Amino acid sequence: MIATRVDNHIIINSYGIDGRKFNVNKKTLDELKEISDRVCLAFGIQPFDKSKDKRKTVEYNEWQNEQRGTSWKQKIRLEIDGLILKVKNVDELLAELEMLGYTVRRGKYISVKAPDQQRAVRLKTLGEDYTVESLASRILWRDVGAGIKNPCKSSALRDKYSKTIDDIQAVNANHPTLEQLGAMLTVINRDNLRSIGEVEGKIRQLEYEIEKARQELNTLTTELDNLKTLAEQAEEYFSLLDKAERIPADELRLKMHKTVLESNNIVNRSDYEYLKSVVADMQKKAAPLKENFERCSKLCELYSEIAKTYYEISKGDYIARLVEEELKSRAKPRCSL
Repeated sequence: MIATRVDNHIIINSYGIDGRKFNVNKKTLDELKEISDRVCLAFGIQPFDKSKDKRKTVEYNEWQNEQRGTSWKQKIRLEIDGLILKVKNVDELLAELEMLGYTVRRGKYISVKAPDQQRAVRLKTLGEDYTVESLASRILWRDVGAGIKNPCKSSALRDKYSKTIDDIQAVNANHPTLEQLGAMLTVINRDNLRSIGEVEGKIRQLEYEIEKARQELNTLTTELDNLKTLAEQAEEYFSLLDKAERIPADELRLKMHKTVLESNNIVNRSDYEYLKSVVADMQKKAAPLKENFERCSKLCELYSEIAKTYYEISKGDYIARLVEEELKSRAKPRCSL
């Protein structure tokens, strides 16, 4: 498909046949816009609605730089695209950018500046796919595998997503949203999710499991930290005990450690060795707990994103919005004379 830009021009005489002068103001501009839109619709052309545009207009100079490959924004986009393949979250992405020499300003709006760049740019001005929310979503769905076959049983949820994907492909097969929807459909097929009610039920169950795992992990971590501290004191105590010559400060620390260890029934090296084995066992126990917590948290995020997207595509204007965004991205900015 070849993208075509259509311009509609209106020529105005400064004075009308009644002798009155044309005054440019918001009301008259709105009237002209209405006339222009009606002319476009009469010829089957969808008018461009700036009021719904979520991105700032690309300046002509910026567009020229993009064409020449000298755009700072484009370089930052490409840098971010590469980093998304290996980072775990947005914070790690920003940290990686800083390690590459970029200046990152955090706050209400996150901005990034390349080493030789004069001014920083906000992430949201790079495009819809580079807002903090979009970056988090792209990272979340990055590792979802493909190749999951459709289960035999019918699923209204699966059909909804499949139809939406087909509709987006009709707009643009390379649309970024398509990749995420495909990943969502993979999860729907993999876990055999049949309805939005089932998804929401799984979310509630996962939230319960996450909270339970968090409490268990917090309790275990606190106890483990205390035992690690005790083991460190025991290690230093027996190390000081083996010293041939000790200074007064050593004697003071030896006495302090001895008091703490005896209060915890550690009086000899055998007790210390047993303490180390307890710490090792608790670390082994903590590992699967942490793994389960992270698994449930990730799955809950995936299901929550599926539910959120389901309600968006169920509104009926989801594809219309994507079509509008695609048409805007195809329209090249022009220099006004």
